[in-house]
Amino acid sequence: MELTTVAIEKPEAVNVILGQTHFIKSVEDLHEVLVQAVPGIRFGLAFCEASGKCLVRWTGTDPSMIELARRNAGAIGAGHTFIIFLAEGFFPVNVLNAVKMVPEVCRVFCATANPTEVVVAVTGQGRGILGVVDGASPKGVEGDEDIRWRKDFLRRIGYKLQ
Repeated sequence: MELTTVAIEKPEAVNVILGQTHFIKSVEDLHEVLVQAVPGIRFGLAFCEASGKCLVRWTGTDPSMIELARRNAGAIGAGHTFIIFLAEGFFPVNVLNAVKMVPEVCRVFCATANPTEVVVAVTGQGRGILGVVDGASPKGVEGDEDIRWRKDFLRRIGYKLQ
């Protein structure tokens, strides 16, 4: 077995959701829950089929996000994984529970806009995701000023009430 990492390539403001699922039906089911959760959502989705033709299956509502999803899914190349790219202005917090509730979804590895590396195991059978490195390591522990900033920020962007 060989271990490798694959960096997810994307623009800084684009969010990604990476997960594992178990059935080709996931492509359409994930598409449906995304458009139902956020009307007008712009996204691209790709799924690595793990049997049969073993194709990268894809869908979406935004051509540039679809291309990102297809390219990154191919680079990761791990069977039964899916990757969703949300166009700028769309966020995982608004769709993540819907994605996790799709019956075929087994797990979500990450939902982030951070730089992300996928840790992949390569065997004679194929490739599988072991985990992800999401963003950077902590540089310290927040103090009182940092706590005030966090609370103010969440209220300023509308995710917490006054």
